[in-house]
Amino acid sequence: MNFPRALPNPLSPVGRWLTRVMWQVEHAFERSKASGRVEDDSSLRVFFVLVVFFVAFGAVALAATRAAVFPRHSGTVAAETTIMPRADLVDRNGQLLALDLIHYRLYVNAAELYDIPQTRRVLAASIPNLSARRLDRALSGSAASFLVGGLTPDIRRRIHDAALPGISFEEEVGRAYPLGETAAHVIGFSSSDGRGLAGAERAFDTDIRATGANGQVPLSIDLRVQGALQDELRRAALVHQVQGAAGIVVNVRTGEILGMASYPFFDPNHAGTASANAMQNRVANALYEPGSIMKVFTVAMGLDAGLATVDTLFDARTPLALNGQTIHDEHGSGMLPLWQVFTHSSNIGSARLGLSAGAPTMRRYFTNFGLFNAAPSEMAESAAPILSRQMGPNVVASMSFGHAIALSPLQVATGMSSVLNGGIYRPLTLRRLPPGQAPAAGRQVISPATSRTMLNLMRLNVTNGTGRAANATGLRVGGKTGTAEKPASGTYARNRLVSSFAGVFPTDGPLTGDRYYVLIMLDEPHPGPGMGRATGGLTAAPAVGRVIDRIAPFVGVRRVILPQDLAAPGPGAAVDSSLLTGGNEH
Repeated sequence: MNFPRALPNPLSPVGRWLTRVMWQVEHAFERSKASGRVEDDSSLRVFFVLVVFFVAFGAVALAATRAAVFPRHSGTVAAETTIMPRADLVDRNGQLLALDLIHYRLYVNAAELYDIPQTRRVLAASIPNLSARRLDRALSGSAASFLVGGLTPDIRRRIHDAALPGISFEEEVGRAYPLGETAAHVIGFSSSDGRGLAGAERAFDTDIRATGANGQVPLSIDLRVQGALQDELRRAALVHQVQGAAGIVVNVRTGEILGMASYPFFDPNHAGTASANAMQNRVANALYEPGSIMKVFTVAMGLDAGLATVDTLFDARTPLALNGQTIHDEHGSGMLPLWQVFTHSSNIGSARLGLSAGAPTMRRYFTNFGLFNAAPSEMAESAAPILSRQMGPNVVASMSFGHAIALSPLQVATGMSSVLNGGIYRPLTLRRLPPGQAPAAGRQVISPATSRTMLNLMRLNVTNGTGRAANATGLRVGGKTGTAEKPASGTYARNRLVSSFAGVFPTDGPLTGDRYYVLIMLDEPHPGPGMGRATGGLTAAPAVGRVIDRIAPFVGVRRVILPQDLAAPGPGAAVDSSLLTGGNEH
């Protein structure tokens, strides 16, 4: 503290008054000496000492008050803000996801530093990702300056134990994410002043603030399901060296999201240092041409609109020629009933079904499935699709098998849930549904009979079709593969793929029962040993099968192993198509 600066200016009114008092005291001493009275002289000296002490202590008090109210930090000190306490975020079982913790701000007073090189070494080693330029600027300054905030108690303790002169701390409330990368894109993160910026932290910011520091806000996710999804997504991403990947698990009866993951991952405790690539929530915010998983919507439309039955034949013997476009199948086909169009994943058959429906019918059904609008979600990251301005024959045909439209995995999951839950479209949610409470009413978009037929077709695709790698013994898995070539220079790049698998289990049981949808999407996977192309059936389907195998006990789906589950019938096995239809089920 600089005491002289706290004393009054001699030219100020207070200074002039103090000067007059000092001159009067001095003249009183002179008069006392002249009178020869010792007692007067002693009294005046005591009085003078008291005045000096009074003035000195007054100056100290004034300086202390001024320093407290108007701190003389340099301009690098962050402005103090009032931080609203935030409730803990927990998963559906009460497991902790995010909480408020005491953190610390670190200040450097360069004038008090003793050993600058030692101070630099300790601070650089103790504080992760501390900018060297920022540290050097603080150490070479001329006044106390703010260096960094959000330090954990452990970091503060390490620095404090080094006993460095010129280093001080202030407490602040900070958000902590004890699970690191786990569920990071679901949880999101908040700012230093306590505002939610991404994920659930942003989606439920008002509730989190209103609940306060001693409360909890439960999310729909199950950490056990999240862990399995994230683990298998990482495994597939590393094996196939992808550009990115996305995964989601949904209870299609309630619309609750039980797991959501985007690869690469990031740590929300250090969100400021994560790359933009890692920060992107690919489930909600990335848009892809979905490829053949779109055939689930096309076939559901054809069945529900009465345009076809599972036995209706489609000519896939030769490529389908349109104006300026020729549609091929991956493998040779023939006259295919609709159920084989689905299990063989025939682009030609799907395009013919779409063209028979026409643009108005397709627009109506795809809008009802939520494919022409951003997924209605609490998450601000939910992105709107990329659509063609006009739906001519080429666009209708291409959309039928998953080109000419770009969707987020969240959109696909929301629409697919309505196909698999009895035909009811309802937004997916990150809010936990209280036990015993019915889900949101939703709206009927296809009939229950169509929904049952689609479940049967998806099961058939796993036992006899392109999705066999997703099978999990005894869990009655169904699903649909997707392999979309990515646009490049006005055409499509054959070896740059978006490969996916949309799975569901169990496919049997009542339509009103719990049923789980699992989607994994891989952006530009590389083929593994022995693979010709990194298709959805070879890359994403095995990952979905492993996720289902792991999460079944957590969601209460029992294994029921039947003799046919062990037979592995394969693509050429005979099928009784009459068993595929949903009949009059309600």
